[in-house]
Amino acid sequence: MKRYRIYSLLLIVLVFSVVLVGCSYQILNISEDYSNKLIVHFIDVGQGDSTLIEFPNGKISLIDGGTRGASDKVIDYIDSLGIRKIDYLIATHPHEDHIGGLPKVIRNFDIDKVYMPDKTANTIIFEELLLEIKKKNLKINLAEGGDTIIDDKNLRFSILAPNKNTYSNINDFSIVTKIEYGHNSVIITGDAESCSEKDMLDLGYDLTADILRVGHHGGSTSSTEEFLTAVDPDYSILSVGKGNPYGHPHRETLNRLANIETQVMRTDKLGDIVFVSDGKKFKWMKDLAVKDNDEEQYTGNKNTKIFHHIDCKSLPNKKNQIMFRSIKEAQYNGYRPHKVCME
Repeated sequence: MKRYRIYSLLLIVLVFSVVLVGCSYQILNISEDYSNKLIVHFIDVGQGDSTLIEFPNGKISLIDGGTRGASDKVIDYIDSLGIRKIDYLIATHPHEDHIGGLPKVIRNFDIDKVYMPDKTANTIIFEELLLEIKKKNLKINLAEGGDTIIDDKNLRFSILAPNKNTYSNINDFSIVTKIEYGHNSVIITGDAESCSEKDMLDLGYDLTADILRVGHHGGSTSSTEEFLTAVDPDYSILSVGKGNPYGHPHRETLNRLANIETQVMRTDKLGDIVFVSDGKKFKWMKDLAVKDNDEEQYTGNKNTKIFHHIDCKSLPNKKNQIMFRSIKEAQYNGYRPHKVCME
């Protein structure tokens, strides 16, 4: 039996509200309290990977940054959430579609710890990444299976791979991570292929997870039947670009995913995919982050810590105003919605 199978049928419906007095606009889950929640953002970077994790303890992790061309998208996405510091920056392996955006990310945010596999590449983008790391005097932590990044009472962030330094395929050096929060868990695989998957199985890691970031964009050399059966995910996330030249995701992988009755979600069809967990169940939150434009849309009152839509008739005096680009950014800064124009 699938764990929490019923939840795979629950798609969170956005609330559309037209307020008669003051403001008229669409609001997104404004009543939801996102404190003490695990929020996992699978960012749509086209043919590449980038995953942002907001941990319930307030820490932030970015796993990969997409291609160089996706760097602005990743930066704008993170910035729209009001995030200024990335506590754990993980470059799963030195391929451009995973690390291309990271040099610019490092330039734009405070970084605490950097994790990379013990594998180099003779490429311009890899050298640029190392240069940006050096400029900020950051230390590279070489990741290995069995390492732990966070180990709290109800929260664990661990590394499942790589487990060897002799792989012939650079993809198998990918850092594979698992997040566990209460009864919920997520596995993010980078481009790990069958050799790395076999090692994780042979080492007896607990691979069960509610959500799986499918390896290598759904390529047929990843996501073996044995690995998928062990993970048994309710949701399987495919990060792929529309009309990509590799034919990702491959039909063989889609067939294997169908065999385990998982719900497949693709960035090329859905765009950014965001899940929120309270430690008991995951919810798919469509458009949790407001990213339709970069204009400031919300006005906060510095004295009352209440924020309004910019068209509200009850805005504070100019000297008491602070501007936000999204509801989430306002909430992150400790502001609560105005009861007239925001509800």
